[in-house]
Amino acid sequence: MTALDRLSVEAIAADVRSGRRTAADVMEEVIRRLDCYDAVQSAVWISRFDAAALRAAAAAIDQRVAGGEALPLAGVPFAVKDNIDVVGLDTTAGCPAFSYAPSRPATVVERLVAAGAIPVGKTNLDQFATGLNGTRSPYGIPRNAYNRAWVSGGSSSGSAVAVAAGLVAFALGTDTAGSGRVPAAFNHLIGFKPTRGRWSSRGLVPACRSLDCITVFAGTVEDAGLVDDIVAGFDREDSFSRAFDDVPRARRRIGIPRIDQRPWFGDIESGFLYDAALAGLDAELVEIDMAPLNEAARLLYNGPWIAERTAALQDLLRDDPDAIHPVVRSIVDEGQAYSAVDAFAASYRLADLARVAEEMWATVDLLALPTAPTSYRVAEMLAAPIALNASLGAYTNFVNLLDMAAIAVPTGRYHSGVGFGITLMGPAGSDRSLIDLAKTLLPAPVVPPPLDLEGRMETVKLAVVGAHLKDMPLHWQLTSRDARFVGEARTAPAYRLYAMAESVPPSPRSCTAATAPRSRSKSMSSTWRRSAASSPRSRPLAIGTVTLEDGSQVKGFVAEPRATVNAEDITALGGWRRYLQR
Repeated sequence: MTALDRLSVEAIAADVRSGRRTAADVMEEVIRRLDCYDAVQSAVWISRFDAAALRAAAAAIDQRVAGGEALPLAGVPFAVKDNIDVVGLDTTAGCPAFSYAPSRPATVVERLVAAGAIPVGKTNLDQFATGLNGTRSPYGIPRNAYNRAWVSGGSSSGSAVAVAAGLVAFALGTDTAGSGRVPAAFNHLIGFKPTRGRWSSRGLVPACRSLDCITVFAGTVEDAGLVDDIVAGFDREDSFSRAFDDVPRARRRIGIPRIDQRPWFGDIESGFLYDAALAGLDAELVEIDMAPLNEAARLLYNGPWIAERTAALQDLLRDDPDAIHPVVRSIVDEGQAYSAVDAFAASYRLADLARVAEEMWATVDLLALPTAPTSYRVAEMLAAPIALNASLGAYTNFVNLLDMAAIAVPTGRYHSGVGFGITLMGPAGSDRSLIDLAKTLLPAPVVPPPLDLEGRMETVKLAVVGAHLKDMPLHWQLTSRDARFVGEARTAPAYRLYAMAESVPPSPRSCTAATAPRSRSKSMSSTWRRSAASSPRSRPLAIGTVTLEDGSQVKGFVAEPRATVNAEDITALGGWRRYLQR
């Protein structure tokens, strides 16, 4: 197994309808791919139909086609996030204790099956759809399809990986705070989030019921549009369903954040990728004030809307709290602190902000924002699960609160292979216009890199000194990035070691080396890039080439000459530990 090409909704349906291929032929290929990718990472799925059931479902589609039935999605295999009901597979929402067997499929699944699509299985997720990173599940961590050291994005993690890895042609996800968009960006996919109520949410385990949207991941905009054609429409059984007239949008004026309102969390590469994406847009770019949108976003996790998540889990939280993932539990627990007075006050403020957003649409036709401001390794996310997850929602959290439609589109990739993209956003009801604009407004999509099927990454030896030494306070910054301690070493005699003046805590500036851990490439550049962004002053530190005592060369911390001004030469002590022990 060397690569898996993506499956196409449009091509499969056309082939099966015309008789060029049978649904049975398509399913045999899917079964082969599933077996192969299970050896790469099995955490993509929580449950699947067995091979016999999948073959029977495909045979039934071939019979329907032979009988003359018009099936717009004939034989198309798809995956379903495991907080959406599919008959024959338990719904767990990523929590075994919550599991139940649905007696009826969700409305969107019902409509897809009626159109000839075949559900393959239920995909993994951040438990109870609470998270944007994909690491909060007792069923394992679905890692990025293109670099498994990195997060896939969440909460719809398994659905995104299943499409990116070519296991299914499309997958259903959900989106309350960005869960249908962030995983799309990181895995080089289209992520379409309809306006709230455009797609029925009957049969969806709620996260925030008033905000939740079922979404789709697909390889192309056209495929996402085909799914929308089938599932969109009013559902009287869903109290939050809405009937829409299409709201046309032009491509003349595109809103983008002001330069000073583009948080990258130290990830300079993201800024370059966003600028490159904007350069490819054939429209007038208009800078907008993000402050009201950002204020609305804060209401989602720092306001009483968190209590809506608490309401969805109140029975489990009361009766079996240990069954909830500890990070998820810490989040939903906070909802119990809010009162009805808090909720009303926040709803009034949201109405004010919504009015500002409505006025914004008079000045721009749509928004083109980064889908996510940065990406993280799995180890980094596990080390700081709340703070890093929060940063991933910088450009997504306000969208459902302010009643917008959105489509995430891949536009570039990081050096790690992880995808970068932008999201087109419009007012409620602009869904079809956004789909059409995504086809015509953007340049040709970036070709994704090969899938990471073997987990082999280039490594580099790095020499560190000071607080990054083994068993010192900052050593975790190496281990959290999958660094492995190799051993101690000394630099060539020409190097000097200095204790920089006026550094709190004490800080060395040198070219000496005491350890040589092996670390994944780019890990230290990203670490120090982020550290520099959060530092109150410019530090004279860089990564350079260091020659060791045995003549070998490694990467290591080096300093600009200004670091020695008023600094103490401590070379004679032989290392940083001895300096601290004086």
